[in-house]
Amino acid sequence: MEVINLGESNSIFNQFISEIRNVDIQNDPMRFRRNCERMGEIFAYEISKTFNYSKKSVTTPLGVSEIALMDEKPVLATILRAGLTLHNGLLNYFDSADNAFVSAFRAHKADGSFEIETEYLASPSVEGRTVILSDPMLASGASVALTYESLLEKGTPKKLHIVILIASVQGIEYIKKTIPGNATLWVGAIDNELSAESYIIPGLGDAGDLAYGTKV
Repeated sequence: MEVINLGESNSIFNQFISEIRNVDIQNDPMRFRRNCERMGEIFAYEISKTFNYSKKSVTTPLGVSEIALMDEKPVLATILRAGLTLHNGLLNYFDSADNAFVSAFRAHKADGSFEIETEYLASPSVEGRTVILSDPMLASGASVALTYESLLEKGTPKKLHIVILIASVQGIEYIKKTIPGNATLWVGAIDNELSAESYIIPGLGDAGDLAYGTKV
């Protein structure tokens, strides 16, 4: 699996990463959502460079122009609810894409441990298609791996792009082992530490709560 870290290059992208991490700026949920969305747009632009293109004719008021356009539209898949902001950014650029939504959550046990479970899937067929799966955080990697497994109920993609804002080293190694080699992992930053509760350190906290409010 190829891993592409956009944060390694000097660009405005890193400004957005710094703001979603910043505890003072996090007090503004609208800004947090918009920054996630803007990074989704940047990821979409970079991913679009990997697609196949064919020359098409476009008629203007004064003649005909030849331009290379994408041969296919991807399926955009995300994990509810935290992934919605990032998903919206991808959808802003791939505006004719089909969409898939998966509910993956931590089912906590009395002893403090938890298991990742899924209970909702709404998806078109992904058979032979390019799928872009997004989630803000890749902690243990279990949620992304289980979501991909759920999507396989709708077919086998020809190509998988995984889009993550902040990933842990452990999470990256986990999905390298559990997801096929036809995948590319796009990340905004990689953190080295994972807590006993599987939260990324320094990370940013709970992306879903920061975007949409604390859940009970």
